[in-house]
Amino acid sequence: MTSGYIAIDWGSTNLRAWHYQHGVCVERRQATAGVTRLNGRSPQAVFDEVTQGWRERHKPVLMAGMVGSNAGWKTAPYLPCPAAFSEFSQQLTPVLENVWIIPGLSERRDDNCNVMRGEETQLLGAKTLNPAPLYIMPGTHCKWVQADDRAVQDFRTAMTGELHHILLNHSLVGAGLPEQLASQSAFTAGLERGINDIALLPRLFEVRAAHVLGELPRSEVSDFLSGLLIGNEVATMTRHYALKPQQPVTLVAGPSLSQRYVEALRLLGYQANVLDGDEAFQAGIRSIANAVAN
Repeated sequence: MTSGYIAIDWGSTNLRAWHYQHGVCVERRQATAGVTRLNGRSPQAVFDEVTQGWRERHKPVLMAGMVGSNAGWKTAPYLPCPAAFSEFSQQLTPVLENVWIIPGLSERRDDNCNVMRGEETQLLGAKTLNPAPLYIMPGTHCKWVQADDRAVQDFRTAMTGELHHILLNHSLVGAGLPEQLASQSAFTAGLERGINDIALLPRLFEVRAAHVLGELPRSEVSDFLSGLLIGNEVATMTRHYALKPQQPVTLVAGPSLSQRYVEALRLLGYQANVLDGDEAFQAGIRSIANAVAN
């Protein structure tokens, strides 16, 4: 095991960094300095600031996320799937001495073009902590990943989180709504609608019609819409991967999102093991850091 390393999750809007010594995180830092919010600073200037005082003896640094995109510090090539987990540590992109970016993953087939950056590190950690043939990674863009012990075989992306934001804030569905309130009953009603009716597009306008006509409380539109979209996503993707009720599923997410997906899976007769996204990310970085040290 390596004696120490620095882990950085550098996305579009935020940057988070962890300093590890002897396997223990001794300090963490974060900044609203994602690759799209550098405010005229260079990536290296931001890097130097966030790691100040940490890099004695050129301690290794592993970075994941949009920092490796064409809008980031340096482009880290995608590994085409099927991609062996061992390749994650073998195909690092060097940026500075002992500073690397972890590669993303890609799919390029007639029926599936897809990319991911950052989730591959969580995936490696999830495979270590809670292995399963199918991983669900909710977020702005939810990843559904099929993998075995050795490699990532296939993945798909559902733009559920982004679609919810766009519909609620930039479409007629959410026009003129008051402040939204949490409503478990509205979310569950949306889930059931999304699961039981695969024709999503006609249902989207019905969300507006329902609150205009008073059938849906105007303060509960967000949760109903969330349920509708998540229900449709989970029904579609479990059918695509021909998931059987007895098959293990690992859900990698924070508490709020994981609870919503657990409920959707339960309504369809599936159970999921939940793994915190940060825990999975740290386990993935640790695995790569140890491989680099050896």
